[in-house]
Formats: sequence, structure tokens, C-alpha cells
Amino acid sequence: MPDLLLELRSEEIPARMQRKAAGDLKKMLTDGLVEAGLTYEAAREYWTPRRLTLDIRGLTARSKDIREEIKGPSTTAPEQAVQGFLRKAGLSSVADAHVHSDPKKGDFYVAHISKPGRAAEEIIAQLVPGIIRNFPWPKSMRWGPASAKPGSLRWVRPLQSILCTFGPETEEPVVVDFEIDGIRSGNITYGHRFLAPGEITVRRFDDYVSKLEAAKVVLDADRRKEIILADARNLAFANGLDLVEDEGLLEEVSGLVEWPVVLMGEFEEAFLAIPAEVIRLTIRANQKCFVTRPQGEGEALSNRFILTSNIEARDGGKEIAHGNGKVVRARLSDALYFWTTDQGDLPDLGQLEASAEKFGLDLKKPLDQRMARLDHLGVTFHAKLGTQGERVERIRRLAEELAPTVGADPALAARAAVLAKADLTTEVVGEFPELQGAMGRKYALLQGEHPSVAAAIEEHYKPQGPSDYVPSDPVSVAVALADKLDTLVGFWAIDEKPTGSKDPYALRRAALGVVRILVEDRIQLRLSSIFASAGACYAGSGADQTRDLLAFFHDRLKVYLRDQGARHDLIDAVITPQSDDLLQIVRRVEALGSFLDTEDGKNLLAGTKRAANILAAEEKKKTAVAKTVEPALFKENAEKSLFAAVNQAEKQAGEAIQNEDFSAAMLALSALREPVDSFFEGVLVNDEDLAVRANRLALLTRIRAATGQVADFSKIAG
Repeated sequence: MPDLLLELRSEEIPARMQRKAAGDLKKMLTDGLVEAGLTYEAAREYWTPRRLTLDIRGLTARSKDIREEIKGPSTTAPEQAVQGFLRKAGLSSVADAHVHSDPKKGDFYVAHISKPGRAAEEIIAQLVPGIIRNFPWPKSMRWGPASAKPGSLRWVRPLQSILCTFGPETEEPVVVDFEIDGIRSGNITYGHRFLAPGEITVRRFDDYVSKLEAAKVVLDADRRKEIILADARNLAFANGLDLVEDEGLLEEVSGLVEWPVVLMGEFEEAFLAIPAEVIRLTIRANQKCFVTRPQGEGEALSNRFILTSNIEARDGGKEIAHGNGKVVRARLSDALYFWTTDQGDLPDLGQLEASAEKFGLDLKKPLDQRMARLDHLGVTFHAKLGTQGERVERIRRLAEELAPTVGADPALAARAAVLAKADLTTEVVGEFPELQGAMGRKYALLQGEHPSVAAAIEEHYKPQGPSDYVPSDPVSVAVALADKLDTLVGFWAIDEKPTGSKDPYALRRAALGVVRILVEDRIQLRLSSIFASAGACYAGSGADQTRDLLAFFHDRLKVYLRDQGARHDLIDAVITPQSDDLLQIVRRVEALGSFLDTEDGKNLLAGTKRAANILAAEEKKKTAVAKTVEPALFKENAEKSLFAAVNQAEKQAGEAIQNEDFSAAMLALSALREPVDSFFEGVLVNDEDLAVRANRLALLTRIRAATGQVADFSKIAG
């Protein structure tokens, strides 16, 4: 079967867009081919900075002939219905339709549609120009004289050539001929812009790859990544260094070169006084280079970096490395200035005394000065939620309140909360916002803060996603919870909640962060009381917001537990609208899951569900159910045994739940298994005596109530 090769060659595509663009091209073309009636065996996309390529194997040479019948209205139907049928079937008049008869429905119109198949080349030539014109680039441009005309071609960068060949391995492939804005498809591509810019005539994918390789173009992005990583590791090792690996940077760099050449540059050792994170980000952000560290010397960096060139220079890359070194030195000079400036006094120190007094700050310390400035400048957090200074004050109060619950020193929690946002006004964080928190920790340690305070300044942002770590230091936990809970309560108070897929303030992430901290650090916290305490600062906060916010946390907890492998029905069985201790919910789910894995658990579930079903049916029929169980009405020993067992299990399970020993509560309920089984085997609930029936239904109600202390068994599958 024939294969299709398509290449769209342009000027340099931004690295961040390449992988998705290649995937979009594959999806758009393969979807179009299938919709047109073609099938294929395999498809794979490739990309370099200057080309998007698609290799489709085993594509059918022609779409199938289509014959179908479209059933229409009755021959006696109104004219409007008949005309609608003709439009749908593509017929010009009712004379072109056939009349079929049905013994029951009578005569009705039928259109016999016949569409001959089309050659794959014709379908491809029709599809590709439309895909190019409607390609979903995040940003695109027009170029050249044609750009002045309405409807001119747009592409991420000027499109230069289109290669499109089609044919089986055993024959000479043909060029699929089409044109878009003066660019005609062909069988010509070009090699590396500088090293081999000449024309290359291509037949099919295999010789396309080999000829590009000979022309200094590595087509496969993953192979370019492997080359860069292996060469970088080897070059670092040869110089007594280890490469500091960075997957994101590796992905980006592989999208900047078609022929990767790895080189080493260096800068003065004096710059190593700058924190390693700042050096790494400076070199990464500005020069797209990797940093290195001496072998076996921990986190300390070396003064050498690894760069990836797109050309093989005659001098072995000395000038390229030297030029990159000059730029790196200039950038590090800026970083060194930021680092030293942040440790000095602010020029407006005299204006910060009021803010310093408000927060108990020591203006002899640089980080305290930065917090005072944050408050003094009145930097807005949100138009409806006040300034950053006001927010810090709320977080401080909440962190102090939470501290005893999480085992933290309230004074340290308050100090950490006050300094948590101070680094937002530092020069380094202004240049590298992704270092907020990390720089605050460094500056805090430099001015002699308690290690837990310093750690909390960095860790109060954690966890920032499902794979991020959860803080464990009690002070960090107190401030992290206070920060996230203040944010959530505040946005709920002003009715700025996530809607659908929109969550501009990352409130789902904040709630998931609270869930993970409470569950993974095994912290018991009554969220309702914390919502009330945090909401006291907001006019719009109240009972309705508390209920809604609690439901939002329940949804996040369900997502978290399902990701951990918990059964959704067990979660639903345990959670009630009032459940505000997330750790207790988790413990209940764990204990319930373990219990239901036992034979007693499975049998009790079956018995309890049977009792619930009987009750539901009788309640629907408005059958009388006694308010209390009357032992004098018992006729069978099984009733007496069940009544005694329910009393005992209810009491023991209740005491165990009070002690939050949910495994013991399950053990108490397991004693019901045999009496419940015996009851349903030997007792007819719907006795002829209405008083006996009502009494037995009341006994079933007691079973439901006893098990309901732990979970709603009716929601459990099985």
C-alpha cells in the first residue's frame, strides 16, 4: 500500500510550539483522510526548527464507492417536508427519488445515493491547503507583497516550501500537486541553513531522512535530545564535572538546532558567590545553556556551562563559546548586583516606620525592610480583597490560630507569615519571579531567622501540584494552610469561584494543596471553624459560602482519593454535606475498604442493603413503621438475637467513632453479620399482624442506623 510524505518547511518555528504543531498536523490530516474514506496503517510526526514532517504508512490508494439509501417522507406528506428531504439528499426534484411501499406505512420516498470513490492524491491535494490555511498556531504572521491582500496566507513564520510525495515502495512515488499562495508542492527540500543549504530531491520517507542527515539535519527531535544529553554528559565528565540536567531546557534546546554541536563555556569564579538557583536561571533563561557542578561536591556549581550550537565551526567552536561566555558574564553581573542590592538598606527606609511598627519588623534587617515596603507601597493583591499588606495580616492571624493544631510554635508561625511575601519586592525575584519563596528563605537565613521560619517562607507555596512535595515542618504547614485557606475563603466571599475549566486564581490547586497537607501530614482540622474564623474579615462570608466551600473541598478530596486508588462508592458512602474533617473522611474510607474486603464485611453489606431496600419499598407504600422496637412483640429467637446484637454493636461502634478508632467501629459492626443473616433466613418481615410488621420494620431501621454511624451502606456497590 502507498505511503505519504509531507513536509512543511518555513523559517524558524519557536521551540515551544513545535511539538504541539507537529501533533496538530498529524491529527488534522489523518482525521481528514479517514473522514474522506481512506484508511492508513501508521502515522508519525517529526519536527525541527524549520520543518514539520508527517510520515503516513499504508494509506489506501482510493476511497471506496459509496452507495446509500436515504429514507424520506410519505408520498402524501406536505410539500415542505418533501422539499426538506430533497435538500438533505441533494436531489433536484422529486422525480429523482424512488418510491418504496410498506404494508403498514404505505408509500414513501427514498433517495438512492451513489458516490464514486476518489483517488488518494485528489483527497490529499484538497485537504492539505485547507489545513495550512486553518492551522491553529498560537500566533501567526503574514509576509511579502501578498500580505497586503485580504485573505492572504498566515503561518507562524514565512512558509518557504512544501514537499508532498505519495506511492508504494515498489514504484516511483508521485508528487501530490497543489498550490497555496504561490507555493507549489514538489519533491524538493533543503538541508541545514548554513552547513548544507542546497536542494535535495526526495522520493519517500526513508531516503528523505538519510539525505537530510547527510545535509546536517537530524529530523527526529527525540534523537536530537539524546545527542545533546549524551554529548553534554561526556563533555562535562571529561572536564571533571557533572551536568546539571534539565528536561525542560533539553526539550527547548532540541527545538533550536537541526544539527546539535555541544560546547563548553566559562565565566569568572567570583560569580559563584551568587546563589546556585540564580546562576542557573540566569544562564538558562538568557542563553539556553546548562550549568555544571564539580563531581561529588553536592549542590555547588562550577564556573563552566554547556551550550548547544547549530553549526560545526572551523575553530572547533572556540569563538562561539567565547561569545556565549561574554553574554553570560554580563547577565551574571546583573544578577550579582541584584543579589548584593537585596542585602543592603532600601533608599526609602525612613518612610517605612509605620509599616514596621504594624508588623513588628526590625528595619535593621533587609528582609524586614522589604516586607515594610510591600505594605507601605499598598501593592494590590486583588481589587476586592485589599492589599498584600492586608493579606499578610490575615495570614498571620490564621497561622497563629492554626499553629497549636499542627504542632507549631505560634510565635514562629506568625513571624514566618509576616516575612512570607517579603521577597516579592526584592530585585532577584523581580527578575526571576519563579524564585519567590526560595530567595526569601536564603535572605531569612542570612539575617539569622529561625530555620523553621526560613523554611516556611519557601514552603508555604507548597504543594503546587499533584507531584510536588508536601511541607512537613509544623511552621511551614501552619503558614501554607493559612495562605491557601485565606485565598479560598476570600474568593468565595466575593463570589469569584472556578467555573467549568476556568480557574484564573488557581483555587482548585489551592484546595488540593490543603487536602494533601491535611491527609499526608495526618492533621485533623475542622474546616468549618477555620472558614468562620478566616471569613470574619470579609463582609460577604457566611453560612452559604461555608457550605459551598466545604462541598468544593469534598470534590477535591474525591479527586485526590480516586487518584490514590480509592473506590468512588466508598467515598460517597462516607462523605456527608457536614463532613469537615478531611483526615477523618480518609480514615473512614480506609477502614470501610478493609472491612468490606472481609467475608463478614461482604455479608453484612448484603444484609444491610437488603434491609434498606425493604425499608425503602415499605416507606414508599407508606407502611407503618414503629418509632421504637418493642421486645414484647418478638415472636422468633432470631428477632431477639438481632435486637441484642444491634444494641451492642451500636453502642460499641458509637464509642469507637467517638475515639476515632474506625477499625474498631467496623469490628463492632462485624458482630451483626450472623444475626442479620439469621433474621432474614428465619423471619418474615411482612407478618400478617400489623403491629409485628411495624416492629420488625423498626428493627431494620435500627440496622440502618447502626451501620449509618460509619457509612451510608446503600451507596456502596455490591
